[in-house]
Amino acid sequence: MEAAHATQEKFNWSRLIFMLTGIVLFAVVYYSPAWPDAIDPMGEHFVLSNEAKGAIAVFLLAGTWWVFEVVPIGVTSLMIGILQVMFFIRPAKVAFKDFMDPSVLFIFASIMIGLVFTKTGLTKRLAYKMLDVVGERTSMIYLGVFVVTAALTHIMAHTAVAATIYPLLLAIYALYGEGERPTKFGKGLFIGMAYVAGAGSIVTLLGAARGAVAIGFYKEIVNVDVGFFELSYYMAPIGWLMTFLLWGFFMIVFKPEKDRIPGLREKARELNAKMGRLTRDEIMAALIVGIIIVIMSLRAFVPALKAVDKTAIILCSSVLFFVFKILDLKDLEDIPWNIILLFAGAMSIGFCLWETGAAKWMAVNWRVMFQDANWFVFVMSIAFFVMMMTNFIMNVAAIAISLPVALVIAPYLGVAPEVILYASLVTAGMPFLLLVGAAPNAIAYDSRQFTTGEFFKWGIPASVMLMAVVALACAVIWPIMGMDVLLPNGG
Repeated sequence: MEAAHATQEKFNWSRLIFMLTGIVLFAVVYYSPAWPDAIDPMGEHFVLSNEAKGAIAVFLLAGTWWVFEVVPIGVTSLMIGILQVMFFIRPAKVAFKDFMDPSVLFIFASIMIGLVFTKTGLTKRLAYKMLDVVGERTSMIYLGVFVVTAALTHIMAHTAVAATIYPLLLAIYALYGEGERPTKFGKGLFIGMAYVAGAGSIVTLLGAARGAVAIGFYKEIVNVDVGFFELSYYMAPIGWLMTFLLWGFFMIVFKPEKDRIPGLREKARELNAKMGRLTRDEIMAALIVGIIIVIMSLRAFVPALKAVDKTAIILCSSVLFFVFKILDLKDLEDIPWNIILLFAGAMSIGFCLWETGAAKWMAVNWRVMFQDANWFVFVMSIAFFVMMMTNFIMNVAAIAISLPVALVIAPYLGVAPEVILYASLVTAGMPFLLLVGAAPNAIAYDSRQFTTGEFFKWGIPASVMLMAVVALACAVIWPIMGMDVLLPNGG
């Protein structure tokens, strides 16, 4: 009886409530009578078909389950495919094909690179060198940690970077001399690492999955492929501007109680010395990744390479890691398949909303709200919407939901699709309010240096700063760099 009572007490009622909420939302929308047509300013009608209404129903269930994690996020993604097929929204061959979209395989290869850098010890070696360079001043330690974190996210997934940097931060904080007690330095160190991991990850396609996913939608809808080098060209100034602004921000709100940490440089040198000389695996891993990055960059200049999809190129690195025995079969168990499935489901629901016409229907209704808006107001509203969405659900899902709709609205207002793509990617990469927004946020929280309330509190001014940077990028930086923010004859 006692065992049964204990089991009953452990029952998670909130999980059941949110699970049923998603199911009820699906049923209410799917079985509801036909919804009114969307009417654009020219008077054209857009009918919401049963399939399109079903796509919205699937999205509502998936969004609810993703936000509250009633089941593993990858399992929710499987439900996206299942519901599309079982309720005749899209055929199985189409719904499940999106699960292995080239963008998903690109994500897989990016995660493999992060796994290799962690396994070989390259990230630790770089971190120790950083501490040797920046020395013992806490302001410079902030800067050094932020710069190294941002730089590493250019070549590996920001989740892997956060997981790798986190133990180093614990070691640094242990030398601060305050035990595990929360301090301003501890808050700035760990929250800052999470924020900067997002800022750095927008610069290349290797930093996070959202870039590959967004480009996948962009190519499908606009029929233009964005190259590795082109994305980095426009995103690097913004990512690094945010990195240095965040350093200044944390030096103000979390100015360390101590100016120096005595003995830190010697400790870093000691740890680095213990690692010995570069190993064969470290050299091979760096060489393989370096060559792959160069080849992907050259696609922008070499016509023969441009014809080869970037996914095929980056997947070569995954194969080579096994060819040269840097990884083995056991390492495949460390791949976060739950996250891979999340990305796969996000692609499927995004294409489902687009192909059924649900995205167009929502876009036209949204368009009416902005029919008299200035292009700048429209772009900023998209960026703000994505920023808020990415704090509540995974940024890949936020991109999958919002970008197709935004790209449909943009031509109505004479806005070039490029500025929509890049502005969305900037804010999708930096969820500063909630832990669920990005894995680095959750990793930083494990330090127990801050509460969720503190994270949210300081995330508000950080988010305001982010929106100011996006405004500067759209109005000044990107146009100077050659980006067309308006279509020919656009308003």
